Amino acid sequence: MTKREPPRQLALDLPVEEGHDAEDFLVSPSNEAAYAAVEAWPDWPDRVLLLIGPPGSGKTHCAAIWAARAHAWTLPRARLRAEDVPRLVSSGALVVEDCDRASGHEDALFHLLNLARERGAWVLLTARTPASDWGLATPDLLSRLRLAPSAVLGEPDDALLRAVLVKHFVERQLIVDTSVVEFLCARLERSMGAVREVVDALDRAGLERGRRITRPLAGEILRSLESRGAPDRA
Repeated sequence: MTKREPPRQLALDLPVEEGHDAEDFLVSPSNEAAYAAVEAWPDWPDRVLLLIGPPGSGKTHCAAIWAARAHAWTLPRARLRAEDVPRLVSSGALVVEDCDRASGHEDALFHLLNLARERGAWVLLTARTPASDWGLATPDLLSRLRLAPSAVLGEPDDALLRAVLVKHFVERQLIVDTSVVEFLCARLERSMGAVREVVDALDRAGLERGRRITRPLAGEILRSLESRGAPDRA
């Protein structure tokens, strides 16, 4: 008698709620200084704070925590225009994301920093690199940014990566052995995006094949993701 393969289930593309609240942020040595800086608001030493960290380090999450507390508007630097600055500053608090990933309109950013200080508004800027690496052509703008305090997030350390893996598995109600977590932790790219990607792929594979998530399956999924090439996880 030929052994039948177990029927495969259809993996529905249902969104998984990803929390960006303070209670969802996992603090570790790689991000505790930046988190403390955000937590210190409104007792910041300046009206402007730069949040610097590599892709996947948690900048967006940190910024979202502050935005919720400060009732701040959020937009990417690529959409910042000089004519919009007075309206944006009127909100009292603003997050400008991906400041190193846009060029031009330096007058808008310079106007924003000046008007925020003049009117007592708060500004949080996020970037992957320090302002000196943004390729700015306006000396006064670069000078202002260099004088502004900054908080740095490092790449996720092992403790944080392990905790985030467990958190994502729990959120999806997946029962996974600790050996799978350790296996992934030793091989994954150090970014939150990489964790989300591999857990999503494992969830789908386990559901489609009707299998538990095991180390062999985790290895197979990692190889598949690596062969596709990893996207830039900001």
